Amino acid sequence: MVTRSEDVARTAGVSRATVSQILNGRGARFSPATRERVERIALDLGYQPSVAARALATGSSDIVIALIPNTTFHGNLQDLFERATDELADRGLTLLLRFPTATAESLNRMVRGLHPRAVISFTLFDSFERELLERNGVLAVDPGPRAADDDVNRSIGCLQAEHLIEKGHQRLAFAHLHDARDDPFGQAREAGVRDACRAAGLPDPLNVSVEINADSADAALDSLAAPGVAIACYNDDVATALLAAGTRRGYRIPEDVALIGMDDTPLSAVTIPPLSTVHVDLESAARSSINRVIQGLGLTTTDPKPAENPLRVVVRGTT
Repeated sequence: MVTRSEDVARTAGVSRATVSQILNGRGARFSPATRERVERIALDLGYQPSVAARALATGSSDIVIALIPNTTFHGNLQDLFERATDELADRGLTLLLRFPTATAESLNRMVRGLHPRAVISFTLFDSFERELLERNGVLAVDPGPRAADDDVNRSIGCLQAEHLIEKGHQRLAFAHLHDARDDPFGQAREAGVRDACRAAGLPDPLNVSVEINADSADAALDSLAAPGVAIACYNDDVATALLAAGTRRGYRIPEDVALIGMDDTPLSAVTIPPLSTVHVDLESAARSSINRVIQGLGLTTTDPKPAENPLRVVVRGTT
């Protein structure tokens, strides 16, 4: 038997309107005791608000869509999205993960079909997308100005190169990930490596593109005329592939080939030798985006504490 809002209202001794407002996050005007009673009874009865009914009544659902770029992300994002899901659920919102739509019309259909209250993007909305969301009354949250996004990735590359240079390496390279998906980050990271090389009076870095397979990694390492090269890698996957290639070639790590990755994935700590990498405080960045959604929807939130050190080198055995 399906529990309806009137069942909750009758058991709690309140009106259906009261149930609707409390369970949709608009119950601030009711006493804490009333809110607690309605929420407890709804939970006990197994009541689930109808997304379709809410969309018809208010013009929007309780869905928040996070657009995941069609690029490579590491497994740490699973933990991040689990926390984001819980935090939004505490406020009656449902997080839905989607890959970006290929066209503006696809985005339009998604908005019309799901009636989301907000859309979060990890890359910038273009002007047409932003206007479409605003026209439909959907809160749009993206990283902000492109310059700021580029600065973070440029800083990552610079940090990788500075660490390699501090370790005494003078012949540097940057290894891109060769993948059919988009790469909004690699060019800025390579630019950061180049900045650090020039600041140290070293030649510009070489660059290679690596697929995550043995043949590609072997060919990339051979093209760099190893030994005698230190490689800043797009991510830990690329670094791990090149580490395996160096091992197959019999190179000493880090004496003949030094490697530093990016992401600080769990795998990076268990390679042989363990992989030096860059840790990024994604949790703080994600919490900031989630709070922007919560605040933009007029719900209560706690301001996130800014990360004291959002980027840091994790020094292990490959440098």
